[in-house]
Amino acid sequence: MEKQKFQLEFDMKGTPVPLLWSYISSASGLKEWFADAVEVNGKRYTFYWNKLPQTATVISIRNEVSIRWRWDDETSRAYFELKIAVDEFTDTASLILTDFAEPSDMDDSKELWEAQIGGLQGMLGC
Repeated sequence: MEKQKFQLEFDMKGTPVPLLWSYISSASGLKEWFADAVEVNGKRYTFYWNKLPQTATVISIRNEVSIRWRWDDETSRAYFELKIAVDEFTDTASLILTDFAEPSDMDDSKELWEAQIGGLQGMLGC
């Protein structure tokens, strides 16, 4: 079955864009909330959970706006992306997640991301 795209949006209440960017794009930032450890070698990121590695390659990056990865073992065109959106009227940042999941795994995938980014929000005081 083909994976389906989904998006989730998270209010990052008053978090400065450069700070948020560092948490979603750098190895040190990502290891604070996304994975147990992260190594970056060029465009390849290796994420570790319970000492097990999973690699992803950056396929698109716009500094302080968005970063998109594709898991190296992904056979479809699926990707996951973290994008910072700033409301022009309130000047507040949101983090928009785009990912893909099998229909039967959709709820679990959303819950995982909500927990992960919820942890980031807690760290940043959102």
